[in-house]
Amino acid sequence: MMDDRASTFQQCKPKLYGIAYRMLSSASDAEDILQDAYLRWHETDSGRVQIPEAWLTTVVTRLCIDRLRASRSEREAYLGPWLPEPLGDDASPADSASELASDLSIAFLVVLERLAPLERAAFLLHEVFDCDYPEIARILAKSEAACRQIVHRASVRVRSDRPRFQVSHAARTRLLEKFMSALGAEDHESLLALFADDATWTSDGGGKVKAARKVVRGADHVIRFATGVWRHYLSRLTYRIVNINGEPGLLMYVDDKAFSTISIETDGERILAVYTVLNPDKLGKVAPPRNYRH
Repeated sequence: MMDDRASTFQQCKPKLYGIAYRMLSSASDAEDILQDAYLRWHETDSGRVQIPEAWLTTVVTRLCIDRLRASRSEREAYLGPWLPEPLGDDASPADSASELASDLSIAFLVVLERLAPLERAAFLLHEVFDCDYPEIARILAKSEAACRQIVHRASVRVRSDRPRFQVSHAARTRLLEKFMSALGAEDHESLLALFADDATWTSDGGGKVKAARKVVRGADHVIRFATGVWRHYLSRLTYRIVNINGEPGLLMYVDDKAFSTISIETDGERILAVYTVLNPDKLGKVAPPRNYRH
């Protein structure tokens, strides 16, 4: 019986982790939620569970909603902007493909942070995990009509805050290469051509390392900020292009130690936003490369 329960949980684990990570934007918190769900799964009366996957999905979703509500004060006390914990390929959820493009990207998760916990849960369940409204209603203990309204409201907010651009990995990689080349040459004009006029740069140091405490706005300010950081670490900085949350990004090193990740939001031609995570507590899930590239 115990082996059967463990096997069932393992079969559902990719989906459950996918839900928990997208809900919480934190790998460590997602892992805690799954551990809690696993214990509850072993303690429940299996005879009363008709569909294990549905039962586990409900438990994980509700635990995530509770965690989001409880962590609100922590987020408010966080020093500087808060960004999702980046994932490398090995740590990314191996769940099924979703209808939304790049539903694991840092840019997408940043938009989800603006939703209330119930909105976030309903939106993800419907748009990413293809749950129908009766199932969402059961999970959230709401009426179907209420769930439709919640999903619609969340969808409007997500799509207004995040226009959808279909950008290939190759195009993203080229932009990152151009960015690092222009930055290395401190070529202001080339950098200016790469960024949208209203581009933003968001840094998450978490009070653990030096980072901008506010979002840097406007192409010229972004370029000056990036150039200043480059000059400060010039002789000590190395980088490599890696997949971060399913998209090409930069893994930066200072003195051969992981320093930050850089993810971009782009329309394929210009960089619209940069998200850089420097908080060392959030870099553990991005696998360090063996070879570095200047």
